[in-house]
Amino acid sequence: MGFGMTTVLLNIHNAGFFPIDAMILSMGIFYGGISQVIVGIMCYQRGDTFGTTAFTSYGLFWLSFVGLLLLPEMGLASASPHSFMGFYLLLWGVFTAFMFVGSLCYPRAKQVVFGSLTILFALLALRDFTGSELIGTIAGYEGIFCGLSAIYFAMAQVLNNEFGRVVLPVGPVAIARNTEVVSLQAAA
Repeated sequence: MGFGMTTVLLNIHNAGFFPIDAMILSMGIFYGGISQVIVGIMCYQRGDTFGTTAFTSYGLFWLSFVGLLLLPEMGLASASPHSFMGFYLLLWGVFTAFMFVGSLCYPRAKQVVFGSLTILFALLALRDFTGSELIGTIAGYEGIFCGLSAIYFAMAQVLNNEFGRVVLPVGPVAIARNTEVVSLQAAA
């Protein structure tokens, strides 16, 4: 939810509906940032490499993103030029593409989140490399979809667990472990 809600809010801005303000920055620090780092640490304690990597990395993404916006405003650093921000976003896109490959071992809903996030980072990098407002607007709408898909997946996990049955489907998945492929119907 921290990732999904923060992503929706930032991309409503990217789509051109309102400027970045304290609401987006606060969500980036607290719900998108700090809360995801905490969850990443909890995943580490239970031995979940994917969850550890995803939650801590994207939590720190949000914190670094807010830092990139606030440090120049506070006079503590120069603002990064758009083309250099393109490299920042491109690197996050490469990382996310690898995480998408890892998500192929999980339910389809998780794959949609990581696949759409890979596309989002590519579009945002392209926007910053080209200066195209149209690409930025397209990225905003795609980012809203990405955030909503994360919200759906989070709520599916919560509701499916609470009701002990599939309330919101997340899709089947085939997991390859020790060279044996086991087909599973995802229940959560």
